[in-house]
Amino acid sequence: MTAHRSWIPALALAAFLALAPAGFPADASELRVGYSSDAVTLDPANHRSRVTEGIILNMYDALLARTDDMRVVPELAESWSQINPTTYEFKLRRGVRFHSGDEMTADDVKYTYDRLTKPNAMGGQTSPRQSLVGPLKDTEIVDKYTVRFVLREPWPIFTAYVPFNQIVSKSFTEKVGTPAMATQANGTGPFKLVEWRRGDAVILERFAVYYGGSPDLPPVGPARVDRVIFKIIPETASRVAALLAGEVDIIDELPHHAIKQLQANPRTKVLATNGTRSFFMPLNNTRPPFNDKRVRQAANHAVDRKLVIDRILSGLAVPLDGIISPQSYGFNANLKNYDYSTDKAKRLLAEAGHPNGIDVTLDVDNPFKDQAEALAQMLTRAGIRTKVQIWERTAMADLWKNPQTNGRDMTFQSWGDGALDPVGIFVPVLRTKDRGNYSGYGNPEVDKLLDAANTETDTAKRSAMYQQAQAIVNDEAPLIFLWLPQDVYGASARLKGWQPSPRGVIKLHEAAVD
Repeated sequence: MTAHRSWIPALALAAFLALAPAGFPADASELRVGYSSDAVTLDPANHRSRVTEGIILNMYDALLARTDDMRVVPELAESWSQINPTTYEFKLRRGVRFHSGDEMTADDVKYTYDRLTKPNAMGGQTSPRQSLVGPLKDTEIVDKYTVRFVLREPWPIFTAYVPFNQIVSKSFTEKVGTPAMATQANGTGPFKLVEWRRGDAVILERFAVYYGGSPDLPPVGPARVDRVIFKIIPETASRVAALLAGEVDIIDELPHHAIKQLQANPRTKVLATNGTRSFFMPLNNTRPPFNDKRVRQAANHAVDRKLVIDRILSGLAVPLDGIISPQSYGFNANLKNYDYSTDKAKRLLAEAGHPNGIDVTLDVDNPFKDQAEALAQMLTRAGIRTKVQIWERTAMADLWKNPQTNGRDMTFQSWGDGALDPVGIFVPVLRTKDRGNYSGYGNPEVDKLLDAANTETDTAKRSAMYQQAQAIVNDEAPLIFLWLPQDVYGASARLKGWQPSPRGVIKLHEAAVD
């Protein structure tokens, strides 16, 4: 049990009030978020974390944004056009100010994208977000408010990925340097940084001269609250308790078992949206027993996904026979279904030389302990005797960076696809030795299809390539395919104007509190 659970509400409220720095008026409106994880950095170019992005997006805007129905719309850009298959031109909004007061111009856009693309451009470091700009070769300044992006080769989803890259100030970044960008912020977003207390809270205040944001994402104008506090509360039960006690207004990663409790409380509500994060269990394809396709197929037949969805996820998910969302471009709706059958699983195990079953360990981080334990029981009934080992999130991520040498069996993972395109999830998770390939899976035919699709401009041909790759992976089963859940948040009844985004980030420009 952690100290969070033993909070007395009055003392907890005092602790939260102590977060506010001196100088804020007593009647200032304040919105508090109970957040499951701290940011890893405040530098928009130096992370690959959706949790971190959720904080950064309140301070930094990008050239383009996404609506809740996932359309790409102008944000810092006023408009854009494609000049030829490898050249895009963007017109910038005039008069947009950084929090320092400096105007944003084409110099800042070029500097931002050079920092993302050029090797060693971040104080000797290459940005971990380099892949999010694809084959971008150069960013050219046409005039003070016009930039051109020149690609080495066609990349059909270039504009779909522009919303993931927030613009930084050239003068500010050069002045403070890359190390200081981790803890300082100077964006064009609706809130500016007051203080980041690592492991405790990120405190923001409204940027009074905010240009207003995308006209396609109303309300246009400054933020509707004076102050935002992201309070870091890693433990699930403590986040729920903080919401019920009125200490926070939003909590992320709401456990499904708490949904009815919040719905029955007149001071709280549950908010959900279709998610873009697929869940699956990477099996270590590089070592026994999961280097045998029959064992991997057996594992897929051993899990009753529908039962877990109904009993643990409150029905708020759809089962998958792959990892791509049914709403994604290139989704293959004709994949083989791994129906729940312990008989099929045992038969496949016997064919693979394991008539007496196998013993394995499932690695999982704490927020998904219940789901992992339910899956482990199912696997065990089918002869895949599974022990669950709980890890802290960062430790588990480090453990699974190299399946070829970690000596582990299987893990519980998810991957977000905010662009709803296979390049955002299928490529990193299943291409040989790509950055999210925790299973160690590799197939030259799949790699060839993925590489060809990356530059194919004919949308029908490109979709067919991804569908063929999905069919191969479905049969080879390098993962246990699970589900695509809705993202579920808890909120206070006093919260107005905010709905969760399918992107899975908490941007609070439109949020208000009574």
